[in-house]
Amino acid sequence: MRANRYAPIENYGIIGDLHTVALVGNDGSIDFLCLPSFDSPSVFAALLDADRGGRFQIAPRLDDAVHRQLYLPDTNVLLTRFLADSGVAEISDFMPVEDAGVAHNLVRRAKTVRGELSFRMRCDPRFDYARASHTVERRSDTEILFVGRSGASELVLRLCSSVPMQVAEGAAVAEFTLGADESAWFVLEVVVGEGPSPCSRVDYVSDSFKETVNFWRGWISRSTYKSRWREMVNRSALVLKLLTSREHGSIVAAPTFGLPETIGGVRNWDYRYSWIRDSSFTLYGLMRLGYTGEAEAFMRWMMARCQALQPGGSLQIMYAIDGRAVMGEETLDHLEGYLGSRPVRIGNDARSHLQLDIYGEFMDAVYLYDKYGSPIGYDAWKNVVGLVDWVCEHWREKDESIWEVRGGRREFLYSRVMCWVAIDRAIRLANRRSFPASFPRWYEARDTIYRDIYDRFWDPARRGFVQHPGAATFDAAALLMPLVRFVSPTDPRWIDTLRGIEQELVSDSLVYRYRLGESFSDGLTGQEGTFSMCSFWYVECLSRMGDLHKARFFFDKMLGYANHVGLYGEELGPRAQHLGNFPQAFTHLALISAAYDLDRRLSAAGHAG
Repeated sequence: MRANRYAPIENYGIIGDLHTVALVGNDGSIDFLCLPSFDSPSVFAALLDADRGGRFQIAPRLDDAVHRQLYLPDTNVLLTRFLADSGVAEISDFMPVEDAGVAHNLVRRAKTVRGELSFRMRCDPRFDYARASHTVERRSDTEILFVGRSGASELVLRLCSSVPMQVAEGAAVAEFTLGADESAWFVLEVVVGEGPSPCSRVDYVSDSFKETVNFWRGWISRSTYKSRWREMVNRSALVLKLLTSREHGSIVAAPTFGLPETIGGVRNWDYRYSWIRDSSFTLYGLMRLGYTGEAEAFMRWMMARCQALQPGGSLQIMYAIDGRAVMGEETLDHLEGYLGSRPVRIGNDARSHLQLDIYGEFMDAVYLYDKYGSPIGYDAWKNVVGLVDWVCEHWREKDESIWEVRGGRREFLYSRVMCWVAIDRAIRLANRRSFPASFPRWYEARDTIYRDIYDRFWDPARRGFVQHPGAATFDAAALLMPLVRFVSPTDPRWIDTLRGIEQELVSDSLVYRYRLGESFSDGLTGQEGTFSMCSFWYVECLSRMGDLHKARFFFDKMLGYANHVGLYGEELGPRAQHLGNFPQAFTHLALISAAYDLDRRLSAAGHAG
């Protein structure tokens, strides 16, 4: 396994059609794509096995080229440039949404900006996570059909082009030369039915390009955020939109699977599902920016999940994007993994976890949606009552909590706080809307939880709220305590807790979620990097407590850890390299929340832009 076969994770931009997402490297290679949906088997996965995974690469023959990548402003249309003394080339990549053509199409256009350049194209799909064979049919010089298995069904892909193509070793290949201002295009489409190919229209590529640009610019123009860091906030919003299913309204945690939290380690998970927690926070972030339509679609999806609760009346922690149960973990032993990081997993065994915190995140989202989006109806309220009654009965239980530990259940501080949030938001909502509710039971449970946290999770010796009763460690999840209004951001006990977190978990602007060692094990081997979403939580805590200069300083520093097109993975490694599934919704929504709060407080305090 040669390291130079794998580009750094941060070298990728993403494109998508609100059904799936492709990762495009700054070398012009699409190294990850699942079709036709986020959680479908992969078609290209060279990011997880450079030899077996499959890729779709277009690049000029320029040995000394410098690579640059950028988005067209306010869009998810990606440009990859190759800059050399002998010429300049540009690849534009996008996936039209239904409003801009036909979904499930990947459109690529190569152009010579200066000079006369030779290009190579290789489209080498590997179906069903590179487990299935496929057939290739060259229907004409400019049309090639790939037929392979995708899970239990057959997937047919059609590659059309404006230049002649050949078939070699199961792949489509082409070599062509373009003079200045000349271009060539390729369209990879999922074949559905017997209808004609969309790209058979003479102006399909140029029309779909314009319509896709207009779609994204029209969407981002609806954002109500017009203040500091607008470009980064808009980019984060565009990322969250790309991770939202147009068909179902659900939101995936990340579009990838198997990318490691530690190079060579075993922390390689599948994030292509909709977590109640992540989705609820994402809804909050989108509502902050005025996107109530997305919030409404997610609430419909969420309320549908409440109609199919688990035995006993509890929610699952995650669902497939269409609401189905998530499959258990399966290892893809034939893939070597990113830089040898194995096993590569699909599915997620955390599906069976008890994570009590999800009820707090869900109820906070319902409360905010009712307040800032659209008032919920009585049927939805009945679902809420059932969930809150369940929390009143089960809040004392041990669980795996937000970090999905695999070292055994504990009474985690964060889960206890979010159980309080679930009941508190239900009480507030019932009072505001005059809904019928079991007020005596709810008030008693809420207040009992509150006292329990102060009595059992506060460590007088450490002067802080610790990870679980008897723990000697802090947990970055505690940073959400003032953000969900459990504790005042200027409460002396909270300030002491924050100082403890700073001493134990904070390195400059970077924050670890917890420290692994003798005092705490999450049941997995290896170490991990800092969690970027925790860093943005830290910024917002500083902002809310009034330390605006420090908050702004660390926020600006965290913006500097984004990749070249403004994306964040889950973690940052020892050299600040991006690790984990990429990009991660949680990080981008935490950025939005921190920017929103800090900007508002800076303006109120009279600070210049």
